[in-house]
Amino acid sequence: MKSMTGYAARDAEGRRWEMRSVNARGLDLRLRLPDMPAGLEPAVRASVTGTAARGNVSVSLRLTATGPSGPVLNAEALARAVDAMAQAEAVAQARGLPLAPSTAAGVLSVRGVWEAGEAEAPPPLETLRADLADLVAAWDADRAREGAALREVLSAQIDEIARLRQAAIDLAPARADHIAETFRAAAARLEAAQIADDRVRQEIAALAVKADIAEELDRLAVHIDAARALLDADGPVGRRLDFLTQEFVRETNTICSKSGLSELTAIGLELKTVIDRLREQVQNVE
Repeated sequence: MKSMTGYAARDAEGRRWEMRSVNARGLDLRLRLPDMPAGLEPAVRASVTGTAARGNVSVSLRLTATGPSGPVLNAEALARAVDAMAQAEAVAQARGLPLAPSTAAGVLSVRGVWEAGEAEAPPPLETLRADLADLVAAWDADRAREGAALREVLSAQIDEIARLRQAAIDLAPARADHIAETFRAAAARLEAAQIADDRVRQEIAALAVKADIAEELDRLAVHIDAARALLDADGPVGRRLDFLTQEFVRETNTICSKSGLSELTAIGLELKTVIDRLREQVQNVE
């Protein structure tokens, strides 16, 4: 079992990779890549889709300069500028013209002394592919670690559902006595009112049958076993677990509607609380 939530980052010479994901209904891939070799984006998409089935996944790459950046000093142009300034000062001095002393800032401001540096070539595609393989492996390992922790949480919640189901079963004798007394009292009221219609008595018997929750408890047991099997299964199981939580809710709602006993209603409400927590956690399972 893996979580849809994961994070990984990788630093290499002049490169910073980041990959993160959160839960989503399907697989949504978002890329932030600089102008790179044409084969990089397809490689990223293939690597992610071959690793994950669901999740909102973002992959980003930032390049930083590894050599000198910005303008580069042109030594020949600088020498010419210095010679020109020295010649100008000599001519001015010979003619008796006062000039302000030359400064380094003045020399460096002469046009042509600085020139644009050459842009660095992007890393080779094979280098980027190797980066990507390491990044995706680390991200997938992080999802697996989170999934293992999530599995423990889900397992405990399913165990709690099983415990509450057993508590409902243990109430069966007390509930049967309560329902029997309720129907005896109803029959007595009918007799007191001199209503002895067989049809009415048949309806009362039918209500007694409808109040039975054995089928709901049996189906809960089946869903509990199925959920435990999914926790031990390989591959994406989030959608199937989500379906089972809906089935848990359906059976619990029916039990509550048929309850007729305050203790059983309390168990049903507690079941709903646990199932809600289970459903919330299941949303993070791939």
